Amino acid sequence: MTVVPPATGEPRRPDGPRNPGDAWVVAESGEKYWGRFGAAGLLAFDPARGILLQHRVSWSHFGGTWGLPGGALHEGETAMVGAIREAQEEAGVPDGAVRPRFTSVLDLEIWSYTTVIADVQVPFDPVISDPESVALEWVPVDEVASLPLHPGFGAAWPALRALLDVRPVVVVDGANVVGSVPNGWWKDRAGAASRLRTRLEGLAVSARDLGVEGDVWFPAVSLVLEGQARGVASGLDADSVSVINADASGDDAIVAEVERRAAVGERVLAVTSDRALRDRVERAGAAQVRSAGWLVDLLAQADRAKS
Repeated sequence: MTVVPPATGEPRRPDGPRNPGDAWVVAESGEKYWGRFGAAGLLAFDPARGILLQHRVSWSHFGGTWGLPGGALHEGETAMVGAIREAQEEAGVPDGAVRPRFTSVLDLEIWSYTTVIADVQVPFDPVISDPESVALEWVPVDEVASLPLHPGFGAAWPALRALLDVRPVVVVDGANVVGSVPNGWWKDRAGAASRLRTRLEGLAVSARDLGVEGDVWFPAVSLVLEGQARGVASGLDADSVSVINADASGDDAIVAEVERRAAVGERVLAVTSDRALRDRVERAGAAQVRSAGWLVDLLAQADRAKS
């Protein structure tokens, strides 16, 4: 592969490259891909209006087609950050307007493109904020395929469309998870539960562990607490972490939450190392059951990534 900046008269934006990532990656076959460090785009989904699409300006790569707001990643930038940044630059997506649900990655080894699929939390009207767009529109999901789509997005759309209906949720046996680590939690059960709730915010789970397609998911979480651990408030994003303070049996509350979630079509992953409870949540509709140790390891990995 080679890395080539835009040719004269072929700017990405009228002022040309703005960072080292603005360059073509050219494969040995001659195919070229925009973004020295890869690229990312945002698929914002609003159930009432559809998905946000960009009608690409004629001078852009595959100009005249419809695709997602997105573009080249900056050096050292994560795909999540880059997708949101590009959507803000190109479509005026407000801060906090969307919540990521999952990512889907096209990895060609020499180059990759990450689609960040996000649910609209606060409805907004897109704004053409740079010259890369002819138009920005909310397109009903059933009408997307009828448009002349960017080839890359067109190839990915059928699989992405199917995943828009998938809603994973992780139901956590709080007492079991807190009690699995000998860190003195028994001295302050409510404090230990509160710390667990905080660490669960923004939980990222691999598609393989959830038993679904895609790459990384950011599921809703229901944290069930009992006894002296009760009283912990939900997280700042109630759609991300919901706390259920059991009035009586914690096991019964966990089973009830699994049943409730499964009944509305959500795919439930239950977290507990209690064998009897495992059998009960499976009968209640849990598609996956993972041990407390699995979640502890996952949270430890996330902590290391942040440090």
